[in-house]
Amino acid sequence: MSTQLPHEKGFHISWDQIHRDSRALAWRLDRRGPGEDGAWKAVVAITRGGMAPAMIIARELDIRTVDTVSIKSYDHQTQSEPVVLSKPDPDMVGDGTGVLVIDDLVDSGKTLEVVRRMLPQAHFATVYAKPKGEPMVDTFITGVSQDTWIFFPWDMALQYVKPYSGKDD
Repeated sequence: MSTQLPHEKGFHISWDQIHRDSRALAWRLDRRGPGEDGAWKAVVAITRGGMAPAMIIARELDIRTVDTVSIKSYDHQTQSEPVVLSKPDPDMVGDGTGVLVIDDLVDSGKTLEVVRRMLPQAHFATVYAKPKGEPMVDTFITGVSQDTWIFFPWDMALQYVKPYSGKDD
């Protein structure tokens, strides 16, 4: 049995796919906020991966108040302990009531755990979720196995790829 590197079991996401999946997440969250009308008061994107989905969700749900929380938890493909680099405006987000916290992926759940301590009443939503991180997220669209590395479109460039057979002719 061979040992695969993280990038060898990859799930490649295109811009079209992240857009479709983020819109699906918005539809799932629509009118599910804590207010009488089910509206959300703000979106907080976890940078950097949560920024594109958060922008799409904010547009779809007509949420004009958007902020970020910046946490570094990866160095290339190596996950480390999360470090908070910047926090959202506390006057805007309070304890998180009525706030959607958006990220592209929950992996181990460590990043969301840090943000949940900051915003305990927020609703946490990710586009993709791995099993270890699922308990930290309230809503997600697609589950992937823990050993799958997700390649997001902002991490890739277009280039030729050989067929699996290895034959180009």
